[in-house]
Amino acid sequence: MKKLLSLLLVLALAVSMLAGCAGKDETYEIALITDKGNIDDKSFNQGSWEGVVEFAEANKISHQYYKPEEASDAGYLAKIDDAVAGGAKVVVTPGYLFEVAVYEAQTKYPDVKFILLDGSPHTADWSTFETKSNVASIMYAEEESGYLAGYAAVKDGMRNLGFMGGMAVPAVQAFGYGYLQGAEVAAAELGLADGEVSVIYHYTGNFEENDTNKATAKTMYQEGAEVIFACGGSVGKSVMAAASEADRKVIGVDFDQRYDSDTVITSAMKGLGASVIQVLEAIYDTDKWNDFSGKTTYFNATNNGVGLPTEVIGDTKGDAFDRFDTFDKAAYDTVYATLVDGTVDPIRTLEVEDPNGVATADELVNGLGLSKVAVEVR
Repeated sequence: MKKLLSLLLVLALAVSMLAGCAGKDETYEIALITDKGNIDDKSFNQGSWEGVVEFAEANKISHQYYKPEEASDAGYLAKIDDAVAGGAKVVVTPGYLFEVAVYEAQTKYPDVKFILLDGSPHTADWSTFETKSNVASIMYAEEESGYLAGYAAVKDGMRNLGFMGGMAVPAVQAFGYGYLQGAEVAAAELGLADGEVSVIYHYTGNFEENDTNKATAKTMYQEGAEVIFACGGSVGKSVMAAASEADRKVIGVDFDQRYDSDTVITSAMKGLGASVIQVLEAIYDTDKWNDFSGKTTYFNATNNGVGLPTEVIGDTKGDAFDRFDTFDKAAYDTVYATLVDGTVDPIRTLEVEDPNGVATADELVNGLGLSKVAVEVR
């Protein structure tokens, strides 16, 4: 999939002039609707589009992406309308921002198949959830990729960690819980004393790049954090800026973010492209759409749905672990296998008292069974 980067960059330029305005004679069978970002965002749009391109090119199926005029439920639905009018039989929507639009579209277009990534269809007021038989709701085991990130950081020698999540929504919570559990297991394997690994744990309350988030990260680094897991969309840009000034490290999220900053040592990824390909194969090749239709399917380590980066884009001889001091591909393969075979099954959810989902230090320590890892919540 990585080898398609050059093709995608050229394709993005050519298609951008056409996206959303196909002529009467132009039809595209597989469509992707971008969220508020661009097709080369190194995140959900790009990762999902890479999956579409790889499958469609291999099977000679026409494909197109459409960028909404506005980032709103109405704007997303309008562009779905355009895609269907342009001949789309399958529509890929990358991210939870499409939940309401897909809820409406699944009834409006019963003959169109929708692949909703990282979300479940629901009404705008959240009162009704329904995934109809023409929708595949795809979720990811964020706790597993978060686990790998925390494990790698401690195994690499780091003892002072940070976590900056956006809002305490289920996906962000799972990333953080997994991160703490991975750090705990690595510390135990290394024979570290109780409390020898410390984590400053914080939710920003937003998914923005702003001065406040940069200042928060800067303070964490000044207080000794060696690396911060930036788990909140554009919050990561603020953390990367602070890390660059402090000569510290960052763990990216969702997609391989090493190309955004030299400070990013690895990323807790979701296998966006891999999951899109698997669902498209179920539609076109294996006649197993029923495996995904009308329900939520979680992608995890067993089906290549989560992980840390193992390849460097555009460099077949590149080492995706070259920004670690000692942690390498062999060590990664070993810990990844424990997720695949079920030896390790990280906790995904916790019961917390706060209505906004923000856990206290005690809730994290007790709920996740931490002893080697000391947590300070801010």
